[in-house]
Amino acid sequence: MRTELTFSANDLAQTRFAVSPMWEVVTSLRALAHSPVPALHRRWAGQVRPRVAAAGLEDGRLAAMVPPAGHLPDFLNPTPATAAPTLADELSAITATDPGQVRADLDLLADGLGGRLPARLGPLYRDPAAQLPRIAAEIEAYWELALAPYWARIRAVLEADVFHRARQAVEHGTARVLDDLHETVRWDGGALRLEQRHCAVERIDAGAGLLLVPSAFAWPRVLTRSLPPGPPQLAYPARGTATLWEPRPGAGSDALADALAAVLGRSRARLLAELDAPASTTELARRTGLSAAGVSQHLTALRAAGLTSAHRAGHAVLYARTAVADSLLAPASAARSDG
Repeated sequence: MRTELTFSANDLAQTRFAVSPMWEVVTSLRALAHSPVPALHRRWAGQVRPRVAAAGLEDGRLAAMVPPAGHLPDFLNPTPATAAPTLADELSAITATDPGQVRADLDLLADGLGGRLPARLGPLYRDPAAQLPRIAAEIEAYWELALAPYWARIRAVLEADVFHRARQAVEHGTARVLDDLHETVRWDGGALRLEQRHCAVERIDAGAGLLLVPSAFAWPRVLTRSLPPGPPQLAYPARGTATLWEPRPGAGSDALADALAAVLGRSRARLLAELDAPASTTELARRTGLSAAGVSQHLTALRAAGLTSAHRAGHAVLYARTAVADSLLAPASAARSDG
């Protein structure tokens, strides 16, 4: 199905970008719902799926609203008010959704599921105002398990994409940006053409402009949202996603630990190297041979220095490297190789 979004000069002038945590929530859930998970995200899925299952989120209301294909409820992706809304900002907008909009979205979801709404969504349909805070809590739980430990890495890819598109706009104009988003998206004079059956976006009654949202998990698709009074949204695969889950250069190697040991100490350098994937204190102690108490002490120091972050995962805490730590690791590894 081909859809078309016509543009006025005013719409072009109001085209903007946003990095949206909620778009990553729904697109990552959709990736997990696929069987098999797209090859691009299997390393990530292998790490997070056991956590999500242990928390019971695979059978939750949020998962029921994000099937492998078809309609995604629009209220789950409110229009970002800024270029970089926090998850809390977007959850606030979700909990304030008009009940009529929630029911309309669930009706469309049911249509795509053969006319029957999943039973676990019945309470949400009957009383949206009472249930939306519970949906928000479920989103927060999923975020902490599946995305927060990786957010620094994901956000770096998304922000790099926005920077690239902004430079494109300066050097070549907005039309080049729109024509270069995805193979199924084409700028044709005064219209943006989308040639995918699952895309459906109209200017009719929608707000002015266009909101472009890079996504790590949208690949290989482009997803759209068109709901007044906000501008149409287009979530497209971000550049650099193909390498998102690849191990960082030198991560986990003794050479890298040696390169950083003089500054951080051997144990802390080793722990950073081991955190190419988020891990708990117990797991890190098992891998490194350090005591759990020692690992905890080192991680606290690394966190105070802005090199690690901590994320609650059920009864455990997962530690992850920050973007600052990633930037330290790659040059250190490269320096060892050049020497």
